[in-house]
Amino acid sequence: MRVFVPFDASDPKTRLDPVLGTDERLSFARAMLTDVLAAIEGAGGDPTVVATEPIDIQVPVTVDERPLQDAVNDRLAETVVPTAVVMSDLPLVTPETIDRLFSVDGAVVLAPGRSGGTNAFVTRHPDFRVDYHDASIRDHRAIAAAIEVDPVEVDSYRLGTDIDEPADLAEVLLHGEGGAAEWLRERGFEIAIADGRVGVER
Repeated sequence: MRVFVPFDASDPKTRLDPVLGTDERLSFARAMLTDVLAAIEGAGGDPTVVATEPIDIQVPVTVDERPLQDAVNDRLAETVVPTAVVMSDLPLVTPETIDRLFSVDGAVVLAPGRSGGTNAFVTRHPDFRVDYHDASIRDHRAIAAAIEVDPVEVDSYRLGTDIDEPADLAEVLLHGEGGAAEWLRERGFEIAIADGRVGVER
């Protein structure tokens, strides 16, 4: 299956600023991207990275500086279905996770993220498009309904866990199996427990 992976190569993961410097944010984002690509390829997918600027990586890269929504929708319009889009900040995914996403039968298959986002989807309908503003999972349900499709949703912890905030790093250390978890450990991050809450410290 053809899979597009959007990637901010310019100034990624700004909400991690409290714990990572600018260069570290880019390096960590690259580590997460590598994990996602390995999972896609392990599931038999054919990934292309849609990046905001050129990057050196072992899969095809298309440079598109436009907002995420425009970049994705143009590719959906130009590509024969089925097509998948998987976000690059999902370092918990495994080949089994992605295979499950690919295997669900449906014209539009959505993988909700936390806080109302859409972390991945598969479309087998040529008219499906995206809207990543605000609570995008709600918008994508409505878009599917407008083209007379009943979307199927994948309830997956690994697909649903995107990494945006410093607190999210604990999920990578606890459950990550790839380079992103190793990247954090090599730079001194570890699990910290205080007042019954799990977090990270460096």
